[in-house]
Amino acid sequence: MLYNLAIAVYDFLVHIMAPFSRKPRKMMKGHWVVYELLRQQVEKDARYIWFHAASLGEFEQGRPLIEKIRTKYPEYKILLTFFSPSGYEVRKNYRGADIVCYLPFDKPRNVKKFLSIITPVMAFFIKYEFWKNYLDELNRNCIPVYSVSSIFRKDQVFFKWYGGTYRNVLRNFDHLFVQNETSKRFLARIGIDKTTVVGDTRFDRVLQIREEAKDLPLVSLFKEDSLTLVTGSSWAPDEDLFLEYFNNHPELKLIIAPHVIDENHLVEIISKLKRPYVRYTRADEQNVKKADCLIIDCFGLLSSIYRYGEIAYIGGGFGTGIHNTLEAAVYGVPVIFGPKYQKYMEAVQLIEAKGAFSIKDYIELEALLNKLLQDEMFLREAGTNAGYYVTSNAGATDRILSMINF
Repeated sequence: MLYNLAIAVYDFLVHIMAPFSRKPRKMMKGHWVVYELLRQQVEKDARYIWFHAASLGEFEQGRPLIEKIRTKYPEYKILLTFFSPSGYEVRKNYRGADIVCYLPFDKPRNVKKFLSIITPVMAFFIKYEFWKNYLDELNRNCIPVYSVSSIFRKDQVFFKWYGGTYRNVLRNFDHLFVQNETSKRFLARIGIDKTTVVGDTRFDRVLQIREEAKDLPLVSLFKEDSLTLVTGSSWAPDEDLFLEYFNNHPELKLIIAPHVIDENHLVEIISKLKRPYVRYTRADEQNVKKADCLIIDCFGLLSSIYRYGEIAYIGGGFGTGIHNTLEAAVYGVPVIFGPKYQKYMEAVQLIEAKGAFSIKDYIELEALLNKLLQDEMFLREAGTNAGYYVTSNAGATDRILSMINF
């Protein structure tokens, strides 16, 4: 009852906020049309496999599994649902799925209506998705459901003295494919033993991204033979540090792909630069060669740009947490980030593998970059360690597929 009340309150708040905020408004519009969209697009007698991701990051984790199933088992259709507009709006035209829509709020009436329109033959919930009513109904209808790339920590509600109801939710899964042994141990302590440690499907995804990387002639012209630092998803506290270093080291070129691409932030970055720069959308074959700094003022290029650098800096470590480190490490370059990385297993392990480094201030960044730029062997070994960490942890997708009956 408390869970259903909480969902109802959340639904109410989203409706209240919709007229005043773009994200809730997009969510509500998507929810209003979801049942009609399903009725129009669901093919009678087709067998659907349902994937649910909260947002874009979780979708990227599930994507290798979606695409491997699509290739290996073409007789199945794919339904992909999102909770967040930040996932749905970016991937609503994703060609790897036959139907893409929002997941209606986890209210009993919504659940029954949703599953009466489309009854999947199996379902995959990515990482942290544990919707009680959907899982209960799937279980009642004997529809196999799997948790993919999930990870568990002792501070989660499942392991608290008051978490009995939530522990029961986990029993609805036919199997949980977890990222590490720690997760498996925590689950075993509460009687959940249908678990297998397979690793993280994100490693498979970044290897796939590397294979599909775009050739960017302007970036290649900019770099030429210079040592280049690529900074991805940076915020102002990150930029204050690496821009100071860049301004004082003419031997180094810089590519900045800020997390927030709006005019105010771009102007702020430019105001801190003391060396020639060019914005990517305004670059041509002439001016890009004269620039020492290339500012990426558009989306969709970062994962391909990392391969043009000898060193990568990942932003977010002075805020709520770092962004994707694997997209850079897969190219065999050492990775640097700020002090807030402990929640991210891959960042911790990259440091342990000596392929990544955390810094807490300018003094530490300066000392580290000086060593990387002056000690060629140190630079090469750190990059090799980063690349090996990614390739040696790949294969989760195949391990999952080998345990599922289609």
